[in-house]
Amino acid sequence: MLKRYSRPDIERKVTSHYDITLKELKELMRLRGKDAVGHMQQRYGGVVELCRKLYTSTTDGLSSNPAELEERKLVFGSNVIDPEPAKSFLCLMWEALQDITLIILIVAAFISLVLSFYQPPIDDEDSFGHHDQSESKAGWIEGAAILIAVFVVVIVTSFNDWRKEKQFRGLQSRIQVEHKFATIRDGELLQIPVAELVVGDICQVKYGDLLPADGIVIQCNDLKVDESSLTGESDHVKKGHDFDPMLLSGTHVMEGSAKMVVTAVGINSQSGIIFSLMNNNNSTTANNNTTNANNSNYSKNINRNEFYYEEEDDDVDADRVESMFF
Repeated sequence: MLKRYSRPDIERKVTSHYDITLKELKELMRLRGKDAVGHMQQRYGGVVELCRKLYTSTTDGLSSNPAELEERKLVFGSNVIDPEPAKSFLCLMWEALQDITLIILIVAAFISLVLSFYQPPIDDEDSFGHHDQSESKAGWIEGAAILIAVFVVVIVTSFNDWRKEKQFRGLQSRIQVEHKFATIRDGELLQIPVAELVVGDICQVKYGDLLPADGIVIQCNDLKVDESSLTGESDHVKKGHDFDPMLLSGTHVMEGSAKMVVTAVGINSQSGIIFSLMNNNNSTTANNNTTNANNSNYSKNINRNEFYYEEEDDDVDADRVESMFF
């Protein structure tokens, strides 16, 4: 009888096959420049030894065996970042109603409706002349017309936002399927969909490429990278295996070519970490605002240390994100 393993059992079983862990790779990818070179040389013996610990070949790459690739996805993650849940049409309508101009028009429309149903006293009618009953009965039309116009604007705006979001998600999914990257497997240079990249893949990097994963340079030729999307640095950063070998996902290759080993994919890559932290910070801020409003007295007695991240990894990443964007 075949023994069935749960996912945690499989991960523990697979992890023993590698001489380096996901946590160690994340710590390594935080380093830059000479610090990264020194740490990698001292702890792992260089990039070639790092490849050996990942059970990959710098010349032949990984095997195309589906079982091995699936194992690597279980241990190190897959190169897919799940998008935020799509907003409902009602949510988009509510966001459209937050426009200050529309709010003013709605208030004016209700005031107009209230005044249209107001009937002056009979004495006032006699003193100022005959009161126009037809004008009084049609007074509500102005307020109703304003509300109808606001409703049409909200519907059109919400529909456009919904269509744009649908197109964006379709484009994003199509990029994950159709966007391919030059990868060496079984000694052959293949075009692999970026969603299928795994830790340990050996990739060829050239001018114009958008890096789909984090990696370390094995060899390069006058490689320069634009890292402004992550660090805000406008100058191109020169890369090399002996002075700055770290390549980050989401950056553009501006000059030269190189060969790199993939060390982090998906949510474990630098762009994935930033994406996850920004989403978590937004949701945490909203939750904290609600909690603090309901429990302000209790919150004063909470130790500040309780707000720190439980893991040092997340704490360091959050500090770096703040230094990037603020």
